[in-house]
Amino acid sequence: MVPAKTVPELIAYAKANPGKISMASPGIGTASHMAGELFKMMTGVEMLHVPYRGDAPALTDVMGGQVQVFFGNMPPSLEHVRAGSLRAVAAMRSAALPDVPTVGEFVPGYEASNWVGIGAPKSTPTEIVGKLTKEINAGLTDSKMRAQLADLGGTPLPASPADFGKLIAEEIEKWAKVVKVAGLKPG
Repeated sequence: MVPAKTVPELIAYAKANPGKISMASPGIGTASHMAGELFKMMTGVEMLHVPYRGDAPALTDVMGGQVQVFFGNMPPSLEHVRAGSLRAVAAMRSAALPDVPTVGEFVPGYEASNWVGIGAPKSTPTEIVGKLTKEINAGLTDSKMRAQLADLGGTPLPASPADFGKLIAEEIEKWAKVVKVAGLKPG
């Protein structure tokens, strides 16, 4: 078991024990795996990646002590954190875990969050895109929708098509660098 209770303690422990910490993920190339690789890249720590076939077996082995670290998604991890069977060292800023800091508070520039967006074919008429954007953003600002998303650890991000396009471009650039540094290959 990793004794770290904070991100700086985890970094110090990992640096003092290079390659001795195993990092679970729900599979190679998943968002969780990539978040761990980004952490390794930005902190210079060595951890052994252990891919699983989904969140449930990865979480089971983290809680059972077979692996030490999991850069998990909020929804499958949240109930285990609330129940006390999993310790959250860091999380994305969320009303679901208001007292848990983000990795970025200790590792400047670190940001690894999952997002979901809605796209349409490039040839979709502008007026249709505008109507979809207006209705989707209205849903994301609805208090019931916001409360449901917050309960799952999510944060709605209403945006324009241009803003969403910019986010996609930035994410592609960031994650391409992580893939290259980690030496990952399509499987």
